[in-house]
Amino acid sequence: MFDPTDPDFEYLAVDRKKLLREQTQTFDGKKNCWVPDDKEGFLAAEIQSTKGDEITVKLVKNNETKTFKKDDIQQMNPPKFEKIEDMANMTYLNEASVLHNLKTRYSAGLIYRPLSSSPHYVFTCLQYQTTAATPAPLAQLTPAPV
Repeated sequence: MFDPTDPDFEYLAVDRKKLLREQTQTFDGKKNCWVPDDKEGFLAAEIQSTKGDEITVKLVKNNETKTFKKDDIQQMNPPKFEKIEDMANMTYLNEASVLHNLKTRYSAGLIYRPLSSSPHYVFTCLQYQTTAATPAPLAQLTPAPV
């Protein structure tokens, strides 16, 4: 359907090879999780230990070790859901997973924006607008028949 060698391919479809590389990362559903962060919202982390109501995690971003309450931890989806179009298909439809998916899709230019995702479409619309006949002033229009 789409030709990956076309320079406008990035606006029309997802590069499946690149997406496949991202979706085949190692993942442990019992260890990988999301933890709250004041700056980023949520950060990816790996559970190191559990003691009562507290969980010690190692942040993926900087290998820093932190402790959180069990209720503050959110489960992470497997990599096969990375940049998924229909988020209703996610295993864990929580705030952290939705925000992560939106952020990664936006960074990759995969957010649905019909007027900006295809430069050809925008150009055609602008071309039509500039060549379309200018409507007559309201005073010159005849009333509609009754």
